[in-house]
Amino acid sequence: MNQSTPTAGSPPSHLSLEGLHGSVAVPHHRAGFWKQMAAYFGPAILVSVAYMDPGNWGTDLAGGAQFKYGLLWVVALASLMAIFLQTIAARVGVATGRDLAQCCYDWYPRWTRVPNWLLAEVAITACDLAEVLGSAVALNLMFQIPIFWAVIITGADVLLLLALQRFGMRTIEAVVLLLVATIALCYFIEIFVLPQTQPSFLEMGRAMVAPHLGSSGMVYVAIGIIGATVMPHVLYLHPALVQSRKFQKDDESIRKAIRYNTIDVSTNLSVAFLVNAAILVLAALVFYGKTSVTVAGGQVVQFNDSTDWVRAAYLTLAPLLGTVAASWLFAIALLASGQSATIVGTLAGQVVMEGFMRWRIPPALRRLITRSLAIIPTVIFIGIRGANNINELLVLSQVVLALQLPFAMLPLLHFASSRKKMGQWRLGWFLLIAGWGSALLITAFDFYGLPDAVKEAWHVIVGG
Repeated sequence: MNQSTPTAGSPPSHLSLEGLHGSVAVPHHRAGFWKQMAAYFGPAILVSVAYMDPGNWGTDLAGGAQFKYGLLWVVALASLMAIFLQTIAARVGVATGRDLAQCCYDWYPRWTRVPNWLLAEVAITACDLAEVLGSAVALNLMFQIPIFWAVIITGADVLLLLALQRFGMRTIEAVVLLLVATIALCYFIEIFVLPQTQPSFLEMGRAMVAPHLGSSGMVYVAIGIIGATVMPHVLYLHPALVQSRKFQKDDESIRKAIRYNTIDVSTNLSVAFLVNAAILVLAALVFYGKTSVTVAGGQVVQFNDSTDWVRAAYLTLAPLLGTVAASWLFAIALLASGQSATIVGTLAGQVVMEGFMRWRIPPALRRLITRSLAIIPTVIFIGIRGANNINELLVLSQVVLALQLPFAMLPLLHFASSRKKMGQWRLGWFLLIAGWGSALLITAFDFYGLPDAVKEAWHVIVGG
């Protein structure tokens, strides 16, 4: 049989994430629920990071500041669609033994490999740009390090992933879990412990069950929230991550692997939803109804459509809440978000390069290339335009991601829906409808808002 058209169940030509592939033992499928769940729990922790990265913060903060709890239902809907798509991605990895890039390599024409690889690499670079900026802004806010040098410092995190990979997948998952827990704890303290912020759960409940988009500008922010939801690189990465579990290939073991990975996705992306909801709620409590605030030193921060909400949130949390701790908690959470997301982006880069092109390069060189592609343009931009236009770079990164997203979602659903590719594990009617519906809705929202985003991105490039 031709290598380019393998059937369902045939092994891939090489292992995905070879050093981590099958490195986590799982008990026999007859073992108890908790023993099996403990073994399978973890891949979705890394995936959930993409839904809490610095790119999501801006839209959540803007939504809460401008419309209070009015867009909370959009955050919930976006999270639900993410759960559907990541569940499908995990299912493809378990059933085929391939990641998404390997599926494209094996089952699509040869001429598609290089364009798909380049598109995926551009998306990963755009994601890495957001993570670089998020970490750099956090360092700048906490330690007053100039943005230029903060960006350079973030390049040192190349050493972090290299050190972690030596200790295996469980260590990587544990470190990312710690970073995610840091984000969640910071927001829990800000919302539930600090006395100045006491959300009305009744009002939040009403906003969830009575959705609307009637206010001026609401649709645009909603598009931003949904458009920043599914990240292309985690659709490539998740099918590879689930293969770090060494499960048997009999039908019952595969069925159990799909079930436990579904629970893993639902649990961890529900946490991501709570974090994003907390960001929106905090912005609603602190900023809604205000047009400006005076910060330390007498500086007045005006709130308008062009507000850089990430920076404004840090500057204004302390005077509005009456405690410096709020600002520090926010910055620590932002730094944790950037660092955890960059670990995931590096692994995704390895998956797409090896999957599409069969190139294998040392992890150090891979990370250096990826980080350089994000840092060098950022440093040049800051050197020419200054450090006050960081938000514009984030806009540009989101435009790139919106353009690449269909090239990841649609192949994933094509493979998952095919009996020839998936055999008996192809999607049932519920996931088929939910998956395709989510993908089409997200793509429609992305491209509906794309003209305005492209205009802003063009201004970023030409300096207009």
